[in-house]
Amino acid sequence: MNVDVTPLPGIGVRKEIELRSGRRVGVIAHRDGKIDLILSRADDPDACVAELPLTVEEAGALANLLGAPQLVNQLKDEQADLPGITTRKMPIKLNGPFDGRPLGDTALRTRTQVSVVAIMRAGQVIPSPTPDHVLAAGDIVIAVGTAEKLEQAADILARG
Repeated sequence: MNVDVTPLPGIGVRKEIELRSGRRVGVIAHRDGKIDLILSRADDPDACVAELPLTVEEAGALANLLGAPQLVNQLKDEQADLPGITTRKMPIKLNGPFDGRPLGDTALRTRTQVSVVAIMRAGQVIPSPTPDHVLAAGDIVIAVGTAEKLEQAADILARG
């Protein structure tokens, strides 16, 4: 499925997909960090029938509902033949120790030997994030490692 990305000068970026029904659903990521969930009219894909402002936490929770479980299941399936290796999703909390800080500041690989394989943000998957990728409240960090090390990583993300 294609995600259409449309720059909105002075506002931010609109990202949307076309549903089988012909309607379009997506998000507007504003430059100031606000996020709106949008749904087009059935007879005019350029006109919105609904626009719902979401907090960062709400957007993260919705992304989790829609995307993170499928991503985690896919990763688990791919690692089924690797005994002792598992996948875990870990949230970035509002005003948590890494909200607004680069992934590299967590030092998760160095401290726990887990690998961050993706980040879910507002329904979008960011695969193989770099250490300079800035984490935000509502993000879901997807990591791979042993159960014990993933528990340590979750504790680091929650407490610092």
